[in-house]
Amino acid sequence: QVQLVESGGGLVQPGGSLQLTCVASGFDFSRVGVAWYRQTPGKERDVVAAVGVADSITYYSESVKGRFTVSKDHAKRTLYLRMNSLKPEDTAVYYCMTHVGGSDYWGQGTRVSVSL
Repeated sequence: QVQLVESGGGLVQPGGSLQLTCVASGFDFSRVGVAWYRQTPGKERDVVAAVGVADSITYYSESVKGRFTVSKDHAKRTLYLRMNSLKPEDTAVYYCMTHVGGSDYWGQGTRVSVSL
């Protein structure tokens, strides 16, 4: 079955960096787009970054553009999110997501906290 497993979250100071990892299994990783979302308490999940079937096709929300970079390693079936210049407002639970066979699939999430 489709599985997405995130890791890499943690506590970091403002201005710091983190790299999130999402390992995928159960579907053809090279044939679907994948995305990173984030969610804070009481709010809906918002898309942060996404990469299409073609790795050159990427999307970033305005709030992270220029600071975050999304990438895929097809051999490792892994999606990455490199986050630089982190701000307190980036604090959230980050989720990996894909759409396969008409259904959305989500990972369990990894928590990122940006604080002094």
